[in-house]
Amino acid sequence: MNSFEQFQSPFSWRYGSKEMRAIWSERNKRRLWRRIWISLAKAESRYGLVTSDQIAELEAHAQDIDFKKAEELEASIRHDLMAELRTYASQCPKAGGIIHLGATSMDIEDNADVLRMRDSLRLLKKRLAGLLAALAERIERYAATPAMAFTHLQPAEPTTLGYRFAFYAQDLADSYERLSAMIGALKGKGFKGAVGTSASYAELLGADKLEDFERALSEALELPFFEVATQTYPRLQDYRVLALLAELAAVLHKMAFDFRILQMPLLGELSEPFGAHQIGSSAMPFKRNPIECEKIDSLARLIASYPGVAWDDAALSGLERTLDDSANRRVILPEAFLAADELLITMRKVVEGQAIDEQAIRRTVETYAPFAATERVLMALGKGGTDRQKAHERLRDLAMLAWTAVRDGKPNPLKSLVQSDEFFASRLSSDAIETLFDVDTYIGAAERRARATAARCLQLALDEL
Repeated sequence: MNSFEQFQSPFSWRYGSKEMRAIWSERNKRRLWRRIWISLAKAESRYGLVTSDQIAELEAHAQDIDFKKAEELEASIRHDLMAELRTYASQCPKAGGIIHLGATSMDIEDNADVLRMRDSLRLLKKRLAGLLAALAERIERYAATPAMAFTHLQPAEPTTLGYRFAFYAQDLADSYERLSAMIGALKGKGFKGAVGTSASYAELLGADKLEDFERALSEALELPFFEVATQTYPRLQDYRVLALLAELAAVLHKMAFDFRILQMPLLGELSEPFGAHQIGSSAMPFKRNPIECEKIDSLARLIASYPGVAWDDAALSGLERTLDDSANRRVILPEAFLAADELLITMRKVVEGQAIDEQAIRRTVETYAPFAATERVLMALGKGGTDRQKAHERLRDLAMLAWTAVRDGKPNPLKSLVQSDEFFASRLSSDAIETLFDVDTYIGAAERRARATAARCLQLALDEL
């Protein structure tokens, strides 16, 4: 039950899934800390520093998170990890004295953060696979459906609706593959002590044991470690992860923004799902606002700001470590993943529930696509030896007449104007002009490429799901 007496982040209940919130929960963080302390104790037990009874006691209390006691301790000592450590130690009278032996805080916290990032990336990868599957279905269904393409937000030439979806899907498929690579590339700090030299562990175990010691911990946590670290792992890793999330957000932002344009009643070619009792505006009851796509664009902009903070953390950390990354990382890491989670969940819902108005799409094509036929006419005349510049000027004159008719709400008359014009009629038959104005066939390789992209997306989704 939410408490609304104090400020809560919208990410604690409005944005993101329960699964992602669980990954970044305080409980999960402390469980991971305890898991890492247990792994450390087990590794040290190989060298006679910890007994099996002590390990058993640590494992028996691994899930006994006592927030109240930890908060009381933190209020006094002002160190959250030490407060948790002392709480854990108080629960383990035999083993309390060996918890954290040789470690510094970031040996625990940094490895836990990377484990959380990896779990988060895996969840996002699964979400993205679901979106790719939804897009693959849309692409296949509309691969050959002519639609008007726009450049400079002006009607250009025909494309297909499936090809438009394939453009987004291609970028998302690339992001999926980069997500996969990032999951495999993530590294933890390892166990290297206060400044990264492993001096404390060398004192405990002997310098010749350090390599085997870290290898055992790497295997226990199923996490590769950086060879070199300071008090922290290189903060450039955070930047790379958040930059990848920002890349994903950029693709989803464009998708949502395009959908908002196409949902405008002046086009009305598609619309996001709208509930039977949904309210679009408090003042204007008729509104069907694209609130899901607007939310995507809003959160995507937020994600785009996080790599800048992570860049500062990487670039401005003095020498072996300053603490000015600590507070912001408590914000940017969970929020970036929760926002990305919300984007993927929402976009899949939009794509799967999107209403496609094929009549409106056809109406737009019939209104504006005839202008694109002028390029075909130019090429046909050029093949026959006609002066291109003269043909271009005459087509421009007729196109301006056709634009006037379209602005007046009349059907586009360009084809009939060309057929009745002596310059063109003397060079091209009426049937030839008719064929050139069959703009449904003027889509090049759009259908083939769209279907190829759909197949790629579907295969990625099947491999994941």
